[in-house]
Amino acid sequence: MVTTPSKHFAASGTAKLFILVTISLDAVGLGIIVPVLPELLMELTSEGVGQAARYGGWLLMLYAGVQFLVAPVLGNLSDRFGRRPVLLASLFAFGLDYLAMALAPSIAWLFAARAIAGACGATFSTCNAYIADATTEDERAKYLGYLSAAWGVGFILGPALGGILGELGPRVPFYVASGVCFANFLYGYLVVPESLPVQNRRAFSLARANTLGALFQLRQVSTVLGLLGAYFFYQIAHDSNPSVWTFFTIERFGWSELQVGLSVAFTGLMIAVANGALVSPVMKLLGEKRAIPVGFGFQALGFLGFATASEGWQLILAIVPFSLGAIGSVALRSYMTKQVAANQQGELQGAIASVMGLGAIIAPPVMTQLFSFYTAPEAPMYFPGVSFALAAGCTIICVIICLANVFRSANTNRPVK
Repeated sequence: MVTTPSKHFAASGTAKLFILVTISLDAVGLGIIVPVLPELLMELTSEGVGQAARYGGWLLMLYAGVQFLVAPVLGNLSDRFGRRPVLLASLFAFGLDYLAMALAPSIAWLFAARAIAGACGATFSTCNAYIADATTEDERAKYLGYLSAAWGVGFILGPALGGILGELGPRVPFYVASGVCFANFLYGYLVVPESLPVQNRRAFSLARANTLGALFQLRQVSTVLGLLGAYFFYQIAHDSNPSVWTFFTIERFGWSELQVGLSVAFTGLMIAVANGALVSPVMKLLGEKRAIPVGFGFQALGFLGFATASEGWQLILAIVPFSLGAIGSVALRSYMTKQVAANQQGELQGAIASVMGLGAIIAPPVMTQLFSFYTAPEAPMYFPGVSFALAAGCTIICVIICLANVFRSANTNRPVK
């Protein structure tokens, strides 16, 4: 069973534009608080930057952990009630979250706000399901690439804007991020229609509205279950960058905050270019099945370049093949959407979000502990790039699983309801 959008949605530029703007503004909202979060944490805890970093890591793990548990519920709710109400509720919840963080009188308040945001943070997965509803199979990969490009652009602009606004006070960017979310909520409420037709909806099932339940249901499409495993290893590799990039560049090259910031912006720019300009022509040239291992193969080369770089220019050069991993990610997500029924798109996206959340829970402590161990004076060898070497290995495992599943006989896969 294949998802086919209605004629209205196949031609609806307004709906697609809203989804792209939503993703971009979400990334701006996340990025805008990056420069000032340490200062806010130090203000609330009266601790130094080292302890503030620990609190920051725990906040990331809390958000990811709650999202891991709740994302399948939201995905199943979107299959029952439609994408629009779930997406609007998520935007409104994010607005409240940033406002609560801006007003936070204590660290406990901050943790409570992040937990709520994790429970409602379904924007990315719901936007993916919306695109699956609103596009034909031929154009789906292109728009999924645009989604990732929009995220990259937003995350380039967000930290820069946060740094500027942070000069006015550490809480100012949180107020602005809240306003951005509420404005986008209002725009969506007034302008954007529902993408999932009533006839393509299904009853809500509590047994399916959890990670294990979603995987149990999706097991009937054996290729999808295997590819979710591949996506898990991709996510572990992907999350090595935000976990150790700053520490690595300071330790290995003695970079300043400005140099670190510029390198992150360049990485975001290259990923945005790969998603926005390369995904569509590569898909047409290679097809999704071949684009998956090719994209992830380049990403593995990039990680190996990071791990072995002895000069800063070598690290920057390795960003280019690393960014091409975006092609593999988009191709993999697009391929999975075509293996399930129209009334399972939300369930699939919820399962993907849970896999992403699980990766975000595991990767930070593993990658940072490895970095710390192999840069300590008593380490058996000095290897600050060890986390990137592990990320390259995880990416290779992802490629192997993809090859084992994508190139199976198509007869083994039947979308189920």
